[in-house]
Amino acid sequence: MAAEEERLLAWLRGPAAAGPGGAELAAYVAELAALGLAELGREPARLAAERERVGAETRRLAFEHYRAFIRSAECTGRAGRGFGGIESRLGSLLERLPALQDACRNFMRDAEAIACSRRMNSLTLNRHTEILEILEIPQLMDTCVRNRYYEEALELAAYVRRLEKKYSSIPVIQGIVAEVRQSTQLMLNELIQQLRTNIPLPTCLRVIGYLRRMDVFTEAELRIKFLQARDAWLRSIQASIPEDDPYFHLTKTVEACRVHLFDIITQYRAIFSDEEPLLAPEQPSLNEGAIFHGWVLQKVSEFLQVLERDLQRGVGSRLDSLLGQCMYFGLSFSRVGADFRGQLAPIFQRVAATTFSKAVEEAVEKFQEEMNSYTLISAPAVLGSAAAVPVPSAQPGTLQPPMVLLDFPPLACFLNGLLVAFNDLRLCCPIALAQDVAACLKDALGKVTKIILAFHRAEEAAFSGREQELFVQFCAAFLEDLLPYLNRCLQVLFPPAQIAQALGIPPAQLQRYGHLGCVDVDALRELLAPVLPAQEAELPPGEEEPSPQSPALTLHPTQPEGTGPGEPPPEQGREEPVDPAPGAVLLDGSGHGGERPAV
Repeated sequence: MAAEEERLLAWLRGPAAAGPGGAELAAYVAELAALGLAELGREPARLAAERERVGAETRRLAFEHYRAFIRSAECTGRAGRGFGGIESRLGSLLERLPALQDACRNFMRDAEAIACSRRMNSLTLNRHTEILEILEIPQLMDTCVRNRYYEEALELAAYVRRLEKKYSSIPVIQGIVAEVRQSTQLMLNELIQQLRTNIPLPTCLRVIGYLRRMDVFTEAELRIKFLQARDAWLRSIQASIPEDDPYFHLTKTVEACRVHLFDIITQYRAIFSDEEPLLAPEQPSLNEGAIFHGWVLQKVSEFLQVLERDLQRGVGSRLDSLLGQCMYFGLSFSRVGADFRGQLAPIFQRVAATTFSKAVEEAVEKFQEEMNSYTLISAPAVLGSAAAVPVPSAQPGTLQPPMVLLDFPPLACFLNGLLVAFNDLRLCCPIALAQDVAACLKDALGKVTKIILAFHRAEEAAFSGREQELFVQFCAAFLEDLLPYLNRCLQVLFPPAQIAQALGIPPAQLQRYGHLGCVDVDALRELLAPVLPAQEAELPPGEEEPSPQSPALTLHPTQPEGTGPGEPPPEQGREEPVDPAPGAVLLDGSGHGGERPAV
């Protein structure tokens, strides 16, 4: 009982119950609290009567409106069943909503892409002309390069480089840049190929200007490329010159190098500047001037190699003509600071010395052959013919060979060979060869002396008195006529005054240097002294042993004409006759003299 009272008091003291009747309940409780005790005692009966009245009223209403209650119950059942179906369908809908959500999202993305593509297509359509121009840049670049519109091609290349800097991530731009680079490389190859052809200076200036604007090479690399290309063109010209005839090949090479190499140097100096900069560079740079000078030295060295090779192959008696052309070539290069005439002298000196040595060796071999078949008995028979042939008088200013040598064909043939060698040498006779020529003659005369001694040893046992006398005359002619005549020839080729001037001494002091530029007659006389009679060995150098003059051999002094440095080279395909030197003794194969017309 106490517990119920406590709950009741708590309910009464607590807040009003929530719900639709909470306000009425609170008002009724407040009303109960205001009632007196008697009224409060009658309140339960009143409530019971009120309850009976409400129940009777409810039954009356239910009876009167039972159809509405039935319909309401039916509607409530149908509504319950409908709500159940709706609940099941809502569950199914909730299960399918995530897939629908994903599909909607995909649809939104696709719609956005389509809208973006539509906008891009619209923009592309509006910018169609400009886009087409950009897409046609590679084709236009290729057309400009192939038609040599290099100015327009360089402008296109610069525009493409700007596009690459701004839009390098776009694949289309990357493709355009790659194709333009290929056309640029083709343009570079064509420009360098133009430098490998015969182009004038204005074209060279334009080509180098294009290469500089392409910004492919540094300044030093550009100089090297220019020199390499022009050098390839020069080499092609040199390679086209026939090499069958050394003289023709050398003259054409000199002409090609002199003309074209000078043009290349002129073009280089007009295009590139080798002047020192006013301000020193911050970083040490390559000496660009050394590139050009190194190339010029290389070309001069190559020319000297070709010159020496062709001269060694043999150019006949036209050495003086080549010397004149080469000297003119070197003189023309002095204007560009590449005078190489000082390097020509040793080459021509070696060739002249080698040619002279070969001619002297051939003369010695010919003398050996003549001595092998020579007999002292047959010589007087041949030389003693009664048919006299007038001996031509010596021309003024020429050296007349000793007439006594006509009695001895081996000596005459030997002198003839030496005079031919002298005649070839005098066309190109450097003063520096004086000692070498004298030494070569000394060796040759030493061999001749040994051949004479060998002949004496082989024939001495069978010598008759007449043969011994003829042998003595043979040796006397060799010592007293041939050797002094050779010294006179050497003095004509190498005047003592010029030798003294080259040595820087007075001509009177030249004898203090020994037998400089002449043959030592005394040394050869000592070699032949054992086979000569005492009186013959003691003859002074100025005396000559008289010998009979033979009219069967004729002495013809000739004066050959050499080709001067300033004269044009002779026609190709025609052999020029090599004339003997002044006073050459001409013999046929049988030992008899024969005339040979002078050129």
